[in-house]
Formats: sequence, C-alpha cells, structure tokens
Amino acid sequence: MSVSQNEGKQSTATISVGGKTAEMPVLSGKLGPDVIDIRKLPAELGVFTFDPGYGETASCNSKITFIDGDKGILLHRGYPIAQLAENASYEEVIYLLLNGELPNKAQYDTFSSTLTNHTLLHEQIRNFFNGFRRDAHPMAILCGTVGALSAFYPDASDIAIPENRELAAMRLIAKIPTIAAWAYKYTQGDAFIYPRNDLNYAENFLSMMFARMSEPYKVNPVLARAMNRILILHADHEQNASTSTVRLAGSTGANPFACIAAGIAALWGPAHGGANEAVLKMLAHIGKKENIPGFIAQVKDKNSGVKLMGFGHRVYKNFDPRAKIMQQTCHEVLNELGIKDDPLLDLAVELENIALSDDYFVQRKLYPNVDFYSGIILKAMGIPTSMFTVLFAVARTTGWVSQWKEMIEEPGQRISRPRQLYLGATERDFVPFNKR
Repeated sequence: MSVSQNEGKQSTATISVGGKTAEMPVLSGKLGPDVIDIRKLPAELGVFTFDPGYGETASCNSKITFIDGDKGILLHRGYPIAQLAENASYEEVIYLLLNGELPNKAQYDTFSSTLTNHTLLHEQIRNFFNGFRRDAHPMAILCGTVGALSAFYPDASDIAIPENRELAAMRLIAKIPTIAAWAYKYTQGDAFIYPRNDLNYAENFLSMMFARMSEPYKVNPVLARAMNRILILHADHEQNASTSTVRLAGSTGANPFACIAAGIAALWGPAHGGANEAVLKMLAHIGKKENIPGFIAQVKDKNSGVKLMGFGHRVYKNFDPRAKIMQQTCHEVLNELGIKDDPLLDLAVELENIALSDDYFVQRKLYPNVDFYSGIILKAMGIPTSMFTVLFAVARTTGWVSQWKEMIEEPGQRISRPRQLYLGATERDFVPFNKR
C-alpha cells in the first residue's frame, strides 16, 4: 500500500491485493491521524479489513470529543478537560456536548430550568423497584428501569422529529440521577428522596443519595464540587465500548431509552466501567501498609499475574489528563471530611507515593489514573463500591445521548453492520440420523 497526494488537495492510498490495485481516499480530520476510506474495498478488490475490537478503525465521524493518548490530550468540543473540570458546571458541559458551544447566561438559565423540570419520575416507576430483590445490583436496576422509560414516553420512538430527540435527550439526562439514587435507596431499605428544584445537578444527586425523610439535608459545598468534577471528567470519552454500543443500537432506529440501556449494559463489564471498584478491591487485598513491599514485588514479577489497578491507561500513554484534577479533588475531599485513619485510604496514599517515585513505575509510565483517585473519593464520600459503576453511567449518559443524537442527525446515516473472517466449516451436505 502506498499513499499519494492529488494536486495538493486530497491524498489517496493505493492498495494492491492479488494483482489488483485500487485507490482509496485518505480523509483528514481537524485533529488526529488521517483515515483511509475503505468502503469500496470489497467491491474493487474483493476483500475486507480485519481489526478485532476496532482498535485501529474509525467507525464514524464526530465533532464531540478528541483524544490524543500519546500527548495526554482530552478535548470536549475543543475545550481541554482540565479547564472544564476546574471552571464549568456539569450543566454547562451537558449543554456543550449536546449543542457544540458553551451557553450564554440566558441559554444557561433556560437549559438548567428545563433540565430541572424533567428530574421527576412517573409515579408508576416506583412500582418497578418493588419487583427487584433488595440485594440486586444497582446496575441491574438502572439498566432495566432506563430501558423501561420507553413505555412511559412512546413519543420518543419517532426519532425523525427533532423536537422528540431534544425532549428524549433532556428526559434521559435529567432522570438518570433520580433512578440511580433510588436504586441505591432501595438496596438500603431507605425511603426514596425526590429531586429538589433548588439544587443543581451534582447537589441534587448527593441529596437523593444521602438525605433522609426525617431531617433536612444540607449539601456540603466541597463534596458538591467534587461530584461536579467527577461528572465532568466522566461525561464522554470518544468511541469507547459503551458509546460504540449506543451508536450500534441507535443505528437500527431503536428508541433512545433502549439505546442508553444498551450502553449501561456495556459499561457494566468489569473491563470497562469497573476499574475504580477494582482499585478498592486491590487495596482490600493488600490489607496493611506492611504488605505493600511484598505486593509491589509481585507486581514487578511478570510471572505472578498480579496487576497494579488504577495505574496507567490503555489510551493515555504518558499521563491521564483527568488524573491531576482528580488528585487535587481527592485531597480536598479527604481534608474536608477529616479522614486520617481509614486503612484503605492510607494504603492508597502510600501506593500513590511509590508509583510517582519508583523508577520501575515511572519508566513504564504506570502513573495514577482517574479511576485510582475517583475510587478513593467515592469511598470517602460514603458511596458503596456497588454504586461506582452506576455513578459512571450517570455521568456518561450525557456523552451517550450526545453521540446518539449526532449519529441520528448525520446525513446518510445507515445501520451498522460489521463483517467477519469466517473460520468455520465449508459447505457440506446434511446427513440423516441413520447415516451419521
């Protein structure tokens, strides 16, 4: 294969297979590597490409999120993630991802008010929770209930109407914190707490999680700021497994509630949304500070099979741009809560110091990532590990909905249909029972 330039405008890739040659366009985005458009490859050369897991394949166009893993860059609509996490409210980020630009004051007020007015759930949805076991995983409750929202909003099925798409987007983003918090309350045997119109998105979620019917609840501003940052830092992350699942389901024309439920199901996998929970399990396994040297020795031993969870990242090769903000937030939360004697958190601080100073980890770029710090923060705030992935889903719903909406509105959008490399039996004749 070779790449050439045509009159300084558009380059092409020349691909040769079995004595045949074809030229494929090379498409250039505003950032990131060029991509070879191979849509005509089967017709012209009779072959497909092979990319298990689609790790090297651009499956769509998008204007929402850009990642450069080598340089540690994460941009939402062009804005660096650190700037958004430091300065923006989660509502501003929702508006940005959905609409492409940050809102002015009037737009923000209208948008926030609309979002707030959609936080309530249909009262019949309360009955859903009674059908689950009290020890049900909150992700199971979340996945089932979000999918069932389509039964309450059948108008969302006609996604060809722009107003329906906008309304479905607002309903999903506004209601998922309520569903998530009620899933937690149900597993605890506590009364459901309804959303409050005087609180912002992050504050409302904390209120629905921790308030009790018997006494007024005052939101701690430090914890609210931490929750706001956590939501922003997890809002979208390009074409990951769950986002691609949402797009795949959405390409069939399925209603948006079903599409987001599919994304939640994909996120539930431990290889995707369970990384911060795995950090706490690792810390619990270590147990005491005295065991850290032995654990580190096992990590360095390639034959031990022991992994350092919450360090390094598949996409970010040098550093996670979200981690610095999360590290700062972690220390703010621990100081605010006065947590100094939690053995797991003590272990986390010690591991952090080792990873940042030990040459073994520095050379291999095994730096603390966003999952390492978020797990510590959530535990300190009193959120159980079973709710970690649920909180991830609450934050990521904004990204899922934005990606779904972008895909539906793309001209020429068609159903996703990957191909395969077939390795099974060749054609053969059926043999009756008495002759086998």
